[in-house]
Amino acid sequence: MDRHPIAIYLSLFAACLVLAACKPVSPPDAATAPSGADAHPAQEAPAPGDEFLAALAQYCGQAFAGRIVANEPKPATPDAFEGRALVMHVRGCDEPTRGLRVPFHVGDDRSRTWVLTRTAAGLRLKHDHRHEDGSDDALTMYGGESIAAGTAQRQEFPVDAESVALFEREGLTASLTNVWAMEIAPGQRFVYELSRPGGRMFKIEFDLTAQVPLPPAPWGAGEPAAAPGG
Repeated sequence: MDRHPIAIYLSLFAACLVLAACKPVSPPDAATAPSGADAHPAQEAPAPGDEFLAALAQYCGQAFAGRIVANEPKPATPDAFEGRALVMHVRGCDEPTRGLRVPFHVGDDRSRTWVLTRTAAGLRLKHDHRHEDGSDDALTMYGGESIAAGTAQRQEFPVDAESVALFEREGLTASLTNVWAMEIAPGQRFVYELSRPGGRMFKIEFDLTAQVPLPPAPWGAGEPAAAPGG
């Protein structure tokens, strides 16, 4: 018996639905699919100046002894640092990502503090010099800013224009080309360096493997910060 036309139509419609359900789904266009990098953007690497500050900030509240490892050419007169206890004390750590203060004691002379400050471009080093009563020395707040990015281990500070004007005013013409540098090898040493074209090199190395008793506060500052856990 011949099938009714309506039955034939319904059979064809059902077959079309089955074919549509079995049709493979095309993968998303590779050009529009998010890549791994887009889906999980990499974090921006920290700047070398930030890494340097962080490495030094590990020692907040601690003090270390130093020794002169370079002093060329040999001065004709006795050097102010020779034969005296040299101690650095990391303090001023309220906002270590923005800056640190590191008093540098030479025997009983507590007049010197290295001031490291984060700038938009890198780091700034200034030398804060005080009299025993806390007043500013005539030669104070000189230094420079990092021009090159440097590294997490070493930062250099060529003399800035403000310091050049100060040195000229005080008749210190030899200091007009100063370049200061600091180096840190965590768990090993910290280095303070002064150099000039023509061969001048002065360098002090501090031993970070052994703490020394905290010195008194630098002139013009309050009591020293306590060591972590102390």
